[in-house]
Amino acid sequence: MVVALYPGRFDPVTKGHLDIAMRAAALFDELIIAIYDLPSDRTLFSTVERVDFFARAVKAESKIRVLPFAGLVVDFARKQEASVLVRGIRAVTGFETEFDMALMNKKMAPQIESVYLMASLDHLFLSGTRIREVSSLGYDVRGLVPDHVLQALDEKFSPPTEDQP
Repeated sequence: MVVALYPGRFDPVTKGHLDIAMRAAALFDELIIAIYDLPSDRTLFSTVERVDFFARAVKAESKIRVLPFAGLVVDFARKQEASVLVRGIRAVTGFETEFDMALMNKKMAPQIESVYLMASLDHLFLSGTRIREVSSLGYDVRGLVPDHVLQALDEKFSPPTEDQP
């Protein structure tokens, strides 16, 4: 049985992340979405929220589990008995970062392979960073994130009403 791990911040999960996850789930026996546990002052959404967002988005896919993790991704992969790390690549600039990371991961855990899936054309421009930015500036990101994430972004960035401080 081949277990793959798809790690990331996923702050928030986008349709691009979901595309990579579903394609990876079709390739491996099990896919673990590993949500990096960062302090809440470094993310828009808490780790608990990010895990919930992704879990809700993939609930229909029985081969996918969503878990938080801290520390080195290769250590978490070993703990989960994953032999593959899945990453998505959107552009050439992302390749440089991913290449360096793959080499370091290979040095630390030679038994774990890195597999890269190219972003689909429809999602090539999507990133959690870009979604946070444009959503905070009032752009409607409908269709770029799952509906429940859209609602959370709207709540996060909506101006306070007279009832709210």
